Amino acid sequence: MVLGGGGSTGNAWLIGVIAGLFDAGLDVTTADLTIGTSAGSTAAAQIAGATPTELLAAILAIAPQQRTGLVGSDHARVASRPTTDHLERMKKIIASAEDAADMRRRMGAAALEMDAASDGSWPTQWRGTVAARLPSQRWPQRTVLITAVDAHTGDPVMFDRHSGVDLVDAVAASCAGGGLPYRIGDDRYIDGGYRSNAENADLAAGYERVLVLSPLGGRTLLPLNWGMQLAAQVDELRAGGSWVETIFPDSSSEHMFGANAMDLSLRPPAARAGYDQGRALAEQLTEFWR
Repeated sequence: MVLGGGGSTGNAWLIGVIAGLFDAGLDVTTADLTIGTSAGSTAAAQIAGATPTELLAAILAIAPQQRTGLVGSDHARVASRPTTDHLERMKKIIASAEDAADMRRRMGAAALEMDAASDGSWPTQWRGTVAARLPSQRWPQRTVLITAVDAHTGDPVMFDRHSGVDLVDAVAASCAGGGLPYRIGDDRYIDGGYRSNAENADLAAGYERVLVLSPLGGRTLLPLNWGMQLAAQVDELRAGGSWVETIFPDSSSEHMFGANAMDLSLRPPAARAGYDQGRALAEQLTEFWR
């Protein structure tokens, strides 16, 4: 199972889909391999420590954060501004890059530059935030692969229970997409979505059946001629003999992702939308999964 990135709302949607499938009788949390990228890495760790039903209930039980003095569309503007600024920085780096490897190096260099100008407190704060999101901080026995990128070299990195890295640190590194790199020892890491795309479905090569959940609907900011988009990876998986199914947010919920991905007030509706999709898709996915 491949769990793609997509910010806070993307994580909620992923949990919703998995919970909807689960409540309809299809448990996908027992996959032989779960690949998590960015928000998907959080979901991958979460489903290893609690049931989908429990995780969904936790999302729906949390009241949206209050933003004093803001109403209506002002909420969305405030929530989306940091995301929009970061997207603009990403677009400039991508436009100047020769290929994906060059893009990763440039992203890493930009993150290290920001890190040098910071007070160095963010990794500790971020670790605490990530730890609070996980029902268990121990790696599961089943195989979970969490993606990141080495900020110094631009090389892709995959963490698992044999990597000698705490689960919390692996997830924190995979989710380091806001500009600053995440520190583990002497190393620095940036978001796993920079490896190829928000899904990294190519890592499932060789598996008979591959289920891809993509909050961003397979969209990419990278030039299509780089061949890094989800559609190209799905084609390669199918060419290799894999049966691949993809689940994207439907048209009624697309507005909750992308620029609005960090709007915490949208987490409950995103989770509900995912849940409804999961329940609706469970029957047609039963033969595929079993």
